[in-house]
Amino acid sequence: MQHGVYGDVQRVKILYNKKDSALIQMAEPYQAYLAMTHLDKLRIWNKTIRVMPSKHQAVQLPKEGQPDAGLTRDYAQNPLHRFKKPGSKNYQNIYPPSATLHLSNIPATVTEDEIKEAFTKNSFEVKAFKFFPKDHKMALIQLSSIEEAVCALIKMHNYQLSESNHLRVSFSKSNI
Repeated sequence: MQHGVYGDVQRVKILYNKKDSALIQMAEPYQAYLAMTHLDKLRIWNKTIRVMPSKHQAVQLPKEGQPDAGLTRDYAQNPLHRFKKPGSKNYQNIYPPSATLHLSNIPATVTEDEIKEAFTKNSFEVKAFKFFPKDHKMALIQLSSIEEAVCALIKMHNYQLSESNHLRVSFSKSNI
Protein backbone atom coordinates (compact mmCIF):
# COMPACT_ATOMS: atom_id res chain seq x y z
CA MET A 1 0.00 0.00 0.00
CA GLN A 2 1.81 3.10 -1.15
CA HIS A 3 -0.59 5.12 1.00
CA GLY A 4 1.53 4.78 4.07
CA VAL A 5 -1.23 4.63 6.69
CA TYR A 6 1.30 3.19 9.16
CA GLY A 7 4.42 5.00 7.96
CA ASP A 8 6.24 6.34 4.93
CA VAL A 9 7.07 3.70 2.34
CA GLN A 10 10.58 4.28 0.99
CA ARG A 11 10.99 1.40 -1.46
CA VAL A 12 9.03 -1.58 -2.75
CA LYS A 13 10.44 -4.58 -4.57
CA ILE A 14 8.24 -7.34 -5.97
CA LEU A 15 10.26 -10.55 -5.95
CA TYR A 16 11.15 -11.67 -9.48
CA ASN A 17 10.76 -15.41 -8.84
CA LYS A 18 7.85 -15.03 -6.39
CA LYS A 19 5.50 -12.36 -7.76
CA ASP A 20 3.02 -12.72 -4.88
CA SER A 21 5.72 -11.52 -2.44
CA ALA A 22 7.40 -8.15 -1.96
CA LEU A 23 9.92 -6.37 0.22
CA ILE A 24 8.68 -3.06 1.66
CA GLN A 25 11.17 -0.62 3.20
CA MET A 26 9.69 1.91 5.63
CA ALA A 27 11.30 5.17 6.78
CA GLU A 28 11.74 3.93 10.37
CA PRO A 29 11.71 0.55 12.15
CA TYR A 30 8.71 1.61 14.29
CA GLN A 31 6.70 2.18 11.10
CA ALA A 32 7.53 -1.35 9.91
CA TYR A 33 6.37 -2.64 13.30
CA LEU A 34 3.06 -0.75 12.99
CA ALA A 35 2.47 -2.09 9.47
CA MET A 36 3.16 -5.66 10.65
CA THR A 37 0.95 -5.30 13.72
CA HIS A 38 -2.04 -3.93 11.83
CA LEU A 39 -1.79 -5.60 8.42
CA ASP A 40 -0.60 -9.16 9.07
CA LYS A 41 -3.42 -11.67 8.31
CA LEU A 42 -5.62 -8.93 6.82
CA ARG A 43 -8.03 -10.10 4.09
CA ILE A 44 -7.91 -8.06 0.89
CA TRP A 45 -8.95 -8.93 -2.67
CA ASN A 46 -10.12 -12.33 -1.34
CA LYS A 47 -6.65 -13.21 -0.06
CA THR A 48 -5.09 -13.11 3.40
CA ILE A 49 -1.85 -11.14 3.38
CA ARG A 50 1.12 -11.99 5.57
CA VAL A 51 3.43 -9.23 6.84
CA MET A 52 6.63 -10.25 8.62
CA PRO A 53 10.15 -8.95 9.25
CA SER A 54 12.67 -9.42 6.44
CA LYS A 55 16.25 -10.56 6.84
CA HIS A 56 17.20 -7.73 4.44
CA GLN A 57 18.06 -4.39 6.06
CA ALA A 58 17.19 -2.39 2.94
CA VAL A 59 15.66 -2.78 -0.51
CA GLN A 60 18.47 -2.41 -3.04
CA LEU A 61 17.77 -0.40 -6.17
CA PRO A 62 18.82 -2.14 -9.39
CA LYS A 63 22.25 -1.12 -10.60
CA GLU A 64 22.42 1.20 -13.60
CA GLY A 65 21.62 -0.74 -16.78
CA GLN A 66 20.50 -3.85 -14.89
CA PRO A 67 17.15 -5.30 -16.03
CA ASP A 68 14.50 -5.02 -13.32
CA ALA A 69 11.21 -5.50 -15.24
CA GLY A 70 9.83 -2.52 -13.28
CA LEU A 71 9.61 -4.57 -10.07
CA THR A 72 11.48 -2.07 -7.85
CA ARG A 73 10.05 1.36 -7.01
CA ASP A 74 11.67 4.18 -5.04
CA TYR A 75 9.21 6.40 -3.14
CA ALA A 76 11.75 8.16 -0.90
CA GLN A 77 11.05 11.60 -2.40
CA ASN A 78 7.27 11.12 -2.69
CA PRO A 79 5.58 14.44 -1.76
CA LEU A 80 2.54 12.61 -0.38
CA HIS A 81 4.25 11.04 2.65
CA ARG A 82 2.15 11.43 5.80
CA PHE A 83 4.95 11.23 8.40
CA LYS A 84 7.78 13.28 6.94
CA LYS A 85 7.63 16.03 9.59
CA PRO A 86 9.37 15.01 12.84
CA GLY A 87 6.81 14.34 15.60
CA SER A 88 4.03 14.17 12.99
CA LYS A 89 0.51 14.39 14.45
CA ASN A 90 -0.37 11.45 12.19
CA TYR A 91 1.21 9.12 14.76
CA GLN A 92 -1.64 10.00 17.14
CA ASN A 93 -4.20 8.85 14.60
CA ILE A 94 -3.06 5.32 13.83
CA TYR A 95 -5.77 2.69 14.19
CA PRO A 96 -6.28 -0.87 13.02
CA PRO A 97 -8.22 -1.42 9.80
CA SER A 98 -11.94 -0.82 10.36
CA ALA A 99 -15.10 -0.50 8.27
CA THR A 100 -15.28 3.21 9.14
CA LEU A 101 -12.85 5.59 7.43
CA HIS A 102 -11.81 9.07 8.55
CA LEU A 103 -11.85 11.59 5.70
CA SER A 104 -10.09 14.95 5.86
CA ASN A 105 -9.00 17.84 3.63
CA ILE A 106 -12.57 18.22 2.33
CA PRO A 107 -13.14 21.63 0.70
CA ALA A 108 -16.03 23.72 2.07
CA THR A 109 -17.80 23.58 -1.29
CA VAL A 110 -18.03 19.78 -1.42
CA THR A 111 -21.32 18.23 -0.23
CA GLU A 112 -22.11 14.93 1.48
CA ASP A 113 -23.75 13.68 -1.74
CA GLU A 114 -20.66 14.50 -3.82
CA ILE A 115 -18.41 12.56 -1.45
CA LYS A 116 -20.78 9.58 -1.30
CA GLU A 117 -21.06 9.62 -5.10
CA ALA A 118 -17.25 9.57 -5.46
CA PHE A 119 -17.20 6.35 -3.40
CA THR A 120 -20.21 4.71 -5.09
CA LYS A 121 -18.92 5.43 -8.60
CA ASN A 122 -15.79 3.52 -7.57
CA SER A 123 -18.04 0.55 -6.62
CA PHE A 124 -18.02 1.06 -2.83
CA GLU A 125 -21.24 0.66 -0.87
CA VAL A 126 -21.67 3.55 1.57
CA LYS A 127 -23.54 2.46 4.71
CA ALA A 128 -23.35 5.76 6.59
CA PHE A 129 -21.75 9.21 6.38
CA LYS A 130 -21.29 12.02 8.90
CA PHE A 131 -19.48 15.35 8.75
CA PHE A 132 -17.72 16.40 11.96
CA PRO A 133 -20.13 18.84 13.62
CA LYS A 134 -17.62 21.64 14.17
CA ASP A 135 -15.41 21.00 11.15
CA HIS A 136 -16.80 20.19 7.70
CA LYS A 137 -13.25 19.59 6.42
CA MET A 138 -13.53 16.16 8.09
CA ALA A 139 -16.05 13.33 7.98
CA LEU A 140 -16.58 9.65 8.77
CA ILE A 141 -17.77 7.21 6.12
CA GLN A 142 -18.82 3.66 6.88
CA LEU A 143 -18.51 0.89 4.32
CA SER A 144 -19.96 -2.62 4.35
CA SER A 145 -16.87 -4.44 5.70
CA ILE A 146 -13.26 -4.00 6.78
CA GLU A 147 -12.10 -5.56 3.50
CA GLU A 148 -14.14 -3.05 1.48
CA ALA A 149 -12.85 -0.16 3.62
CA VAL A 150 -9.24 -1.25 3.01
CA CYS A 151 -9.90 -1.26 -0.76
CA ALA A 152 -11.62 2.13 -0.49
CA LEU A 153 -8.66 3.60 1.40
CA ILE A 154 -6.27 2.35 -1.30
CA LYS A 155 -8.45 3.73 -4.10
CA MET A 156 -9.73 6.97 -2.52
CA HIS A 157 -6.72 8.36 -0.61
CA ASN A 158 -5.51 11.40 -2.61
CA TYR A 159 -8.73 11.40 -4.67
CA GLN A 160 -9.03 14.88 -6.20
CA LEU A 161 -12.06 16.69 -4.75
CA SER A 162 -11.24 20.13 -6.14
CA GLU A 163 -8.44 21.84 -8.01
CA SER A 164 -6.35 22.16 -4.85
CA ASN A 165 -7.80 19.53 -2.49
CA HIS A 166 -6.96 15.84 -2.42
CA LEU A 167 -8.93 13.66 -0.02
CA ARG A 168 -6.97 12.22 2.89
CA VAL A 169 -8.24 8.83 4.06
CA SER A 170 -7.31 6.83 7.16
CA PHE A 171 -8.92 4.26 9.44
CA SER A 172 -11.12 5.60 12.21
CA LYS A 173 -11.28 4.61 15.87
CA SER A 174 -14.96 5.57 16.03
CA ASN A 175 -18.04 4.27 14.30
CA ILE A 176 -20.89 6.41 12.99
